[in-house]
Amino acid sequence: MKSTDNLLDDLPQPENPQQGVPQQGNDLSPFKNFKHDFPASIIVFLVAMPLCLGIALASGAPLYSGLISGIVGGIVVGALSGSPLGVSGPAAGLAVIVLSAITELGSFNIFLVAVVLAGILQLIMGYAKAGVIAYYFPSSVIHGMLAGIGILIFLKQIPHAVGYDPVNEADWGFSQADGQNTFSELINMLNYMSFSIIVISVISLALLILWETPFFKKNQVTKLIQGPLVVVVLGVLLNVAFASNPEWAISSDHLVNIPVASNANEFLSNFAFPDFSALTNPRIYVIAIILAVVGSLETLLCTEASDKQDTLKRVTPVNRELKAQGVGNIVCGLIGGIPITQVIVRSSVNQQSGGKTKASAVIHGVLILLSIIIIPNILNLIPLATLAAILMVVGFKLAKPSLFMKMYKQGLSQFIPFVATILGILFTNLLVGIGIGMAVAIFIILRNNYRVATRVEQGKGSNIRLVLSEDVTFLNKASIQGTLAQIPNGTHLEIDASNTYFIHHDVIEIIEDFKINAASRNITVTTIDLTPEKEKEVRALNHFELISE
Repeated sequence: MKSTDNLLDDLPQPENPQQGVPQQGNDLSPFKNFKHDFPASIIVFLVAMPLCLGIALASGAPLYSGLISGIVGGIVVGALSGSPLGVSGPAAGLAVIVLSAITELGSFNIFLVAVVLAGILQLIMGYAKAGVIAYYFPSSVIHGMLAGIGILIFLKQIPHAVGYDPVNEADWGFSQADGQNTFSELINMLNYMSFSIIVISVISLALLILWETPFFKKNQVTKLIQGPLVVVVLGVLLNVAFASNPEWAISSDHLVNIPVASNANEFLSNFAFPDFSALTNPRIYVIAIILAVVGSLETLLCTEASDKQDTLKRVTPVNRELKAQGVGNIVCGLIGGIPITQVIVRSSVNQQSGGKTKASAVIHGVLILLSIIIIPNILNLIPLATLAAILMVVGFKLAKPSLFMKMYKQGLSQFIPFVATILGILFTNLLVGIGIGMAVAIFIILRNNYRVATRVEQGKGSNIRLVLSEDVTFLNKASIQGTLAQIPNGTHLEIDASNTYFIHHDVIEIIEDFKINAASRNITVTTIDLTPEKEKEVRALNHFELISE
């Protein structure tokens, strides 16, 4: 008899993760999709730039370290990854960990050693096939994660859209470093509203909404030129036009702020290198493990979410993704970048901007590199309000009312974890919110498992038949014990396990104990096919081989 592992090994495996997946007649060659991927990469690049800088600032790291990570996440991870829409870069979820680690270690160069080690650990995890963890997250939690992030993006960008920019663009938690929170900032912004910035935001939002109408979608020109790109160009032009009027002029605080290097030496001086003499410090290894575990978990969750957004429903090879992230973090650590993960905000922007293949992620990394070398002064003319408008539309698309209706129609067992995940993300942060959603989902699974372990059938006279389900685990102990306790005295009980393929030893022990106690209650107990756990496992394997043939 073959083991299940060998049986699965005999099945034909696709040469690549997209083989065998319906592609709806689309050629997914990066070269043939350049007309889609290039415009999408520009939008992702424009959104990623302030996020890279903001996350570096929130992490207590040099600003250039965020840009370096954005470049590596695009070019290196994008090239190695099998994710068709995922975009990697510095992650807000790691900012607190990075800040405390740099403070504890006392040096950014020492911290870079931990980043290199974290990358090596991720590489090992990829080869150990640890990516399978991603498949244990329920779809209700993943959809809740997308909707929660969508609502959070929308709320966080409203202050930027009216000219209130004291908050780091990368601060995605409910509680902020300045003591404020997501909702209090919506009140604070009322005292700092700028008319010229509101004009830019309203025009930008209007154009983005028009670009989504059927008329604009059918037009050949608007098909070729993406709405967000038009909005960015218009934002720069309006900023330049307003500069001539002191009352309308937009200050640099409300614009993208990329460090400008005056020469090649100054540019190269922004790269930092790890101090490997710190390898003797045991805290380095603890921090590396934390970075690897948290970063990998965030990547796997974002990978799952990105795949759900893909209209072609392609499936990312998760172990390959871990390897790509590992290589990316090794490179980041070696040249002065902060840790990277796959990031759902940039991935969502990529998908909604028309990206088709991973070429858009690679190109966005190239654009970050070229921009900080060639045109930093031009990029510094982009109003943050323009980027806020783009992100607000992205946020709305992630949390459409139709998604809430769809999840509600699937039943409360799907809807409750979905809502719990959203509320958890809104009032805590991404990872805690997902943890809350998972806890609720697991509770519902356990509750349902408790209820479906057995089926009671009333026979003739005092005969009762108790039918066990296909899988009876230790989680069903309480349910079965409760059912047996309710069997009336003086009855004949038949326990039928003929359709059960797995039964845990603890459950058999409960039944055997009941049979002993039943004599004192004048209950006669007979069993059908109640065999020990190992025999059930053998039968389950035979059943598996039968259906596989």
